[in-house]
Amino acid sequence: MAKATPRVKKPTQSDVAKRAGVSQATVSYVLNDNPVFSVPVETRQRILDAVDELGYIPNGAARSLRTRKTYTIASVIPDITNPFYPAFERGVQESAESHGYDLIVYNTSGVAEKERQCLRSVQQGRVDGVIGVFFHLTARDLVALLERGIAVVRLEATKKDGSKYDLPLDNLYVDNVAAARTAVDYLIGHGHTRIGMLDGQRGPGRARVQGYHQALAQHGIAVDEDLIRDGDFREDGGYRAMRELLGLSPRPTAVFAANDMMAMGALLTVREAGLLVPRDVALVGFDDTPFTKLVTPSLTTVTQFQEELGRRAAEMLIERLAGTAPKRGRNEEMPYELIVRESA
Repeated sequence: MAKATPRVKKPTQSDVAKRAGVSQATVSYVLNDNPVFSVPVETRQRILDAVDELGYIPNGAARSLRTRKTYTIASVIPDITNPFYPAFERGVQESAESHGYDLIVYNTSGVAEKERQCLRSVQQGRVDGVIGVFFHLTARDLVALLERGIAVVRLEATKKDGSKYDLPLDNLYVDNVAAARTAVDYLIGHGHTRIGMLDGQRGPGRARVQGYHQALAQHGIAVDEDLIRDGDFREDGGYRAMRELLGLSPRPTAVFAANDMMAMGALLTVREAGLLVPRDVALVGFDDTPFTKLVTPSLTTVTQFQEELGRRAAEMLIERLAGTAPKRGRNEEMPYELIVRESA
């Protein structure tokens, strides 16, 4: 008869406590990221080292029953193929993991019904909080979520007025109006007055068009609506829209694209037309996605520091979940910067 394989005893919190030379309660505080009790950095590291040495795995189900938390957060984004969002999600994940939270990502393709579907999913108690880039949902749509105790941080294109809803809805934003104005100011400063724009009708598109308008107005340049073309924030949209701009007479001498994907499509169009960037058409994008440094010519663009944006969004959410955030919702502005390269 075959001998039964002896069952290996799994390490427990008590084992971790003995290895680290601390109480079991201290181990629990560290592993549960308890905001009430402060554990010295050296002690915390000793506990984490003991966890690694012993191969201790916390019982997630037991922790959830005890704390009534899932220790999972959701991130809702409109386009997983846009290189802006993987960098943003990396920042979210780094911060979430450092606080013991798992991350799930929903892709909505910028479609209103998919945004509502994500909302229905998270309302079923699968997550503790949501970081959302919503093109269609408003604060009113998020009220039910907040009333259930599910924290929400929105990534917004402009500062939002949260006074209408006395709820803890947090907003993180880059001033897209000012950032777009900076990009167009740069082109005007280099002598361009006939400047086209590749727009997107969703998300931050309206704010970036506003910045474009403001820059022209400040320099006394009349807005020609024929120079603004919708590229839908997509590479193929930028390609098509740029063809339309090059067909104008006179054609623009410079183009501001409301994101880098449209700028990449525009760059291809210019090349196919036998023209050169920036000699014949200067080009500025928005987002500073990884490929902007790799193309020829390298793309002048606006960076939003995506990873830092993601990290701060997750920190704001975790502060809300830990009860350390102020009662009222917050509006927090993040920086941007024009990165000057070869295309303009």
